[in-house]
Amino acid sequence: MRDVKLMTQARFAKQGEALAAVALPHTWNAFDGQDGGNDYWRGIGTYEIDLPNPTAGKKQYIEFQGANHVATVYCNGRELGTHKGGFSTFRYELTPAMKKEGNVLTVVVTNGISDIYPQTADFTFYGGLYRDVNFIEVNEVHFDLLKHGTNAVFVTPHCSGKTRTDLFPVNACGCKHTIKVELKDAEGNVVGTEVVKAEAHAHSIIDIKEPHLWQGMEDPYCYTATATIYDGEEALDSVTVTYGYRSFRVDAETGFYLNGKNTPLHGVSRHQDRQDKGWAISKADHEEDCALIKEVGANTIRLAHYQHDQYFYDLCDHTGFALWAEIPFISKFIPSQEAYDNTISQMTELVAQNYNHPSIFFWGISNEILIGADNEPLRKNLRDLHALAKKMDPSRLTTIAEVSSTPMDSEHVYITDVVSYNHYFGWYGGDVFQNGPWFDAFHKMNPDIPLGVSEYGVENITHWHSATPMNHDYTEEYANFYHHEMLKTFAARPYLWSTHVWNMFNFAADARNEGGVIGMNNKGLVSYDRKLKKDAFYIYKAYWTTEPMVYVAGRRFADRAPEERNITVYTNCDEVTLVINGAEVATQKAVDHAVVFENVALADGANTVTAKAGSVEDTITLNGVAEHNAEYTLPDIAAAMAVGNWFDEVADSDESEEIVVVDGYFSVNDTCADALANEECFKIVKGWFMAQGNLTYASMLTTVRDMMGFYTITYLCREATPKQLAQLNRLLSRVAK
Repeated sequence: MRDVKLMTQARFAKQGEALAAVALPHTWNAFDGQDGGNDYWRGIGTYEIDLPNPTAGKKQYIEFQGANHVATVYCNGRELGTHKGGFSTFRYELTPAMKKEGNVLTVVVTNGISDIYPQTADFTFYGGLYRDVNFIEVNEVHFDLLKHGTNAVFVTPHCSGKTRTDLFPVNACGCKHTIKVELKDAEGNVVGTEVVKAEAHAHSIIDIKEPHLWQGMEDPYCYTATATIYDGEEALDSVTVTYGYRSFRVDAETGFYLNGKNTPLHGVSRHQDRQDKGWAISKADHEEDCALIKEVGANTIRLAHYQHDQYFYDLCDHTGFALWAEIPFISKFIPSQEAYDNTISQMTELVAQNYNHPSIFFWGISNEILIGADNEPLRKNLRDLHALAKKMDPSRLTTIAEVSSTPMDSEHVYITDVVSYNHYFGWYGGDVFQNGPWFDAFHKMNPDIPLGVSEYGVENITHWHSATPMNHDYTEEYANFYHHEMLKTFAARPYLWSTHVWNMFNFAADARNEGGVIGMNNKGLVSYDRKLKKDAFYIYKAYWTTEPMVYVAGRRFADRAPEERNITVYTNCDEVTLVINGAEVATQKAVDHAVVFENVALADGANTVTAKAGSVEDTITLNGVAEHNAEYTLPDIAAAMAVGNWFDEVADSDESEEIVVVDGYFSVNDTCADALANEECFKIVKGWFMAQGNLTYASMLTTVRDMMGFYTITYLCREATPKQLAQLNRLLSRVAK
């Protein structure tokens, strides 16, 4: 039978350095990938792993569950192959290269620049063998370990009870070997069995009576299928997979349905990294993430922007989350055959390796790929990915996360089964109240296309505070205002098939330097180390959970001057009573899951503030002070509010030319709405794009002006070199406002 040994130790060296002992899993960017400066080490690392001695009569394989980005594997100096893609499981057979003893595996891994996705994105690309490495021994006859990193057992269940299992053994003879498929319910009872010939592609069909449906968070009921290869009475290899019976559909007007029940999908996006660990995280880390996402009340997760650990998908199967799983075809299209082939291989591995998970409903083919210029090779790449996913798995839907500026009638909107947009109205530009009208306009233009929100959020830095928050002040209070308004917007629009907060957790982005914090995207509802739940976490909990809760916001905004003494409480209860220093102050009805007690009288010094709602209460301490605490305000607020999105900056050129802004004249720092409303500026920008050969953007300027006017001209020209951008700026600076 199959024997699996976890490899926990290795010797590691960066290129040009001496080998030293490390524990597996391992990344070489655990610290420099989170400390800012955009200087984390991207290069070649070498691992040496001592392998167990082989068992006579067995075949040996090595399994990597994640090696980023490209890994070339050698056994005793013999090259086994190269895997391209940092997030999927892959294996190589070791048998021909194995000695009786003293076997050494060498793995050369690089996270350097190449044509392997991802290469440009707002997160750190941690290098290394950051997931489990397993040494596997099997009999000569076994389920194919080289079938796209899967266990070669695929279950296709139907709610009627009809269950097809596709099986791929190797070295088996149909006239001699058989495969027994055994289905069990969650209690371990056998509910169906069939024995079939062990052909190269065998399959069984078993009908079970009245299957217990997988009903998401309400009842994530799972079955198992065990496939065992026999030679007579002797079991040669066995694989057990989890699956579930469920049906679903998405309606463009009323959203997501699970097993015929309308189930609005509201949830979060997740990155897999942790403070001081990078991507080399433990099962306990995965479990904590899953528990926190469940606590906030989410019922869906967008697992961005790559294939996540199998253990996390397993957790989601048994917790009940509806998942969006995607490949890292992200940000900027790479026009090469190698890059195209890599998107195909990563999609193939994503679908094959995750086919059995009942929690997965959507295959994501791309994220914000129109940050770069649009063209036919890109569109063909997307169409091919959609077709591949549908061919491999007709039972699920494809989706895509469009960058905010993608026109509502772009071909990109019509490629996948359902579509979502990443919108940051109210952060990178514009106003939070623009979100609803934009959704309504898209829905009116495309009434038959299910629309979702794949990203939305704001930087939320918990040591900045204000009683009068505004966009780009980075305060916790502005984040609270923003998220509350977004939840109101969603509640009024049941046609949205899903909404995913960006992000559940803060995550590392070594190039970032925003709001007084370096190396970090601070949009999470929870801190990078998972120790602090921000106020916004409880806004969502108030909307998404039913167990009575009450939460007093502003506990980190502890010092309150006289004009800063409104107290906000989030709750899922009908009314809240406020108690100050043991005395009841007021009782108010909740409106949109919140109560605001205005101008509350606080004594000088410490005050005990308690909110009560039925049987639940929450208490914080607020200090009555005479003046605003200056430590709560970001020192250079004007500079902070000028920060654009991460891809506004041009970072791929040594050239530099200063952008000179002349008072009273236009510049590339003006918004598209302002600049393109001027006829002369419109002609200049259109002509500039035509000169660059970008006829697509030249033709869509009116749409950009009308629908995405809050973006700057700099953002619109994000593919330009500094010299090109300065040239355009000089042209615009001749036009008076």
